[in-house]
Order: sequence, then C-alpha cells, then structure tokens
Amino acid sequence: MATTASAIRRTYLALTLVQTLAASLIFGINTLFLLDAGLSNTGAFVANAAFTAGMVVFEIPTGVVADVVGRRASYLWGTVTLGVTTALYLWLWAINGPLWAWIIVSALLGLGFTFFSGATEAWLVDALGATGGEDQLEEVFGKAAVVGGAAMLIGSVGGGALAQLGFAVPYLLRSVLLLVTFVLAWVAMHDIGFQPVRSGGLRTEVARIARASIDQGLRNRPVRLIMLSAPFSFGVGLWAFYAFQPHLLDLYGDPNATWIAGTAAAVFAGARMVGGLVATRASGWFSARSTALTLSVVVQTVALVIVGVTSSFWVALTALVITSITMAAAMPIRQTLLNSLIASEQRATVLSFDGLMGSAGGVVIQPALGRAADAFSYGTAYVIGGAVYALSVPFLAALRAMNLDVDKTKVADTS
Repeated sequence: MATTASAIRRTYLALTLVQTLAASLIFGINTLFLLDAGLSNTGAFVANAAFTAGMVVFEIPTGVVADVVGRRASYLWGTVTLGVTTALYLWLWAINGPLWAWIIVSALLGLGFTFFSGATEAWLVDALGATGGEDQLEEVFGKAAVVGGAAMLIGSVGGGALAQLGFAVPYLLRSVLLLVTFVLAWVAMHDIGFQPVRSGGLRTEVARIARASIDQGLRNRPVRLIMLSAPFSFGVGLWAFYAFQPHLLDLYGDPNATWIAGTAAAVFAGARMVGGLVATRASGWFSARSTALTLSVVVQTVALVIVGVTSSFWVALTALVITSITMAAAMPIRQTLLNSLIASEQRATVLSFDGLMGSAGGVVIQPALGRAADAFSYGTAYVIGGAVYALSVPFLAALRAMNLDVDKTKVADTS
C-alpha cells in the first residue's frame, strides 16, 4: 500500500501505464472495428457519441460515488465495468449487431470510464496533499503524460499489428490487462488524505455532496470558465482522434492497411510523450497558466484546419502530431489549475462535472462532424472541427482577465 509521496507517485504512474495500455490497444482500430461490424461512418460515430453520452449521464453519479464511498472503490468498479463491456463489444462484432445494441453497450462503456475520471485524479491530489507532496502536482501530471504516451505507443502499435490477425485479438488482450489493472489497484491504491463522511446517511450525504459540488463548480466563476471551454476542445478532440483512422487511410491510398492506423496512433503516442516532457517546463514560459492554455487552443485550431485542407498523408500526419504534442503539454497545466480551485471534499465530483462538460460536447460534436464527413469529406469535417475548437478561446481569455493568484506561474510569483 502506498503511504509516502514517492509511493503515491509510483502507484499513480503504474495505474496510468497499465490502464492506458489496455485502452490504447483499440485506439488505432476502434473505428475500423465498428465499420467492419457493418456500421456506416455515421453509425460508427453515433456509437462513439453514445460512449460520450454514457459519460455525460454517469459522470456525476460516479463522481459522487468516489466522494461518498471512496476513490479506490470507484476505480475498482471501473475496471470491472470496462471488462464486461469489452466482452460485449466483441460479441456484437461477431454477430454484426444492430446499431441500437452498439449504442447501449457504448454508453455502458462510457460508464466504465466515468468510474475512473474523477476518482483517480482526486485520489492522487489528496494523497499527495496528505504526504507532503502537494507542490509536485504539475510534475506528476507531466510524468503521467509521458508514461501514458509510452503505454499508448506500445498499445497502438501492438493493437494495429494484432488486428492483422483479427479484430478480436486486441480486444481479448485488453480484457486481460484490465484484470491486471484491477489487481494492481486492489493491492496498492488505498484512500489517503480523504475520509468519506456519512453521518447523515448515504442518501443525505449524496445530496449534500451534489449541492456542494455545484457551489464549488458551476457557481465558482473560474472553475465554470474552465468547464465551459471543455465542450469545444474535448468534443472536437475526441472526434479528431477517432476520425484520423479512416482519414489517414484515405490519404495513404490503401483502405486495407490497418497497420497505418496503428502506427499513426503510435506516432501520436510519441507526440504525447514529448508533450508530457514539455509540460514540466511549459507553464514557466508564461506569466499565467491560462495564457499557455489559450495559445495551445490556437495552435491546435490551425493544425486541425491544415489536416482538413491538405491532400498529403505526411502533412496531415505532421499536423496531427503537432496537435497531440500541444494537447499533451497543456493538459497537466489545466489539471493543476483546476485542482487548485477545488476543495478536497468535493474534488472527485467537481472533476466529474468537468468531464461531463467535455463529454457533453462530444455527444453533439462527434455525430455532427461524422455526418459532415459523410455528406462532404473528412477534410471538410476537420476544417469545421477546427473552427468549433476555437470557440473555447473566449472562456480562457476571460479566465486570464481575472488575474487569479493560482493562475500565476512560479516565474510570475517570484519575479
């Protein structure tokens, strides 16, 4: 059991490694898997949207579970739920299941990830705070991006290669890794620095946590501004990641080269590692974290438009890599800033609110851009996606205008 700051960091990074490896085995081929199961482009992205819809529906309830029952319990339930839904995905693929069935299972898959979303980060922040490592957050988040990128690199390449043997193989291996994740969390992840209070009974406590989370979240202006930027950036980001699989195959000129999709996902994983390394220094290049976040949105917007207008496979791949590096560098900065604005008692629920906002954007944006790809082309859809992505800039600019102390970087604080 992790009881020191260094042990907490190691456990968090180990969980990130195994969980990301399990997830990334299908990153490069999931859309191709859905198309191979008989779904159209629109149907595939409707299924993906159902996944994010499930995250919208379940984000808050599972965040409350993490704050009322415990972060470890929430994480363990996540591994079990993902294992079951992965098996159901395989079954639907084997029988060429109808779209309505894919929608239901995809929504339940979203449930599995919501058990992770707020709980894992809340566990880390509170455990580091209790063990004297609260000033290490940005560094740990940056290292997690590197570790996650390495896991994604291995998983994406492996998943793309294993898909040559059959689309079922990566999904079977994913189930095994989820079992490993469960065992690791059971042994090493225990709630430290957080003690659920249930003096008023479970139902009363759930209601109290939910009310307090609204006060800490949507009624807290800086937190609200960060959350309101999420639907545009996260929604487009989800679609852009899954859409690159068929789009790059089209640009490459061989629709059967599934290894391209896996290799491209691996390139993005490498870019994520670079972004994670950059993240440990990136915030120090700016006077405020919100400035760094705003610039990252601008860079990613331009890159997405380039993906849409180019007819070159290599130019599109390069632009997507730039997007991945910038996103990975910005994420630890965003996580540190957001957590500095949230009280411990409602941390998991408020973080789930944030995840809900991003997922809500995905529910609307993914099928809309999928429809644009069917009606026009993937290139046109990427250009539209870039324009939508840019809509998060006004919220980040308003946050910068508040001139919050927690927004200032160490460079700004000591200058």
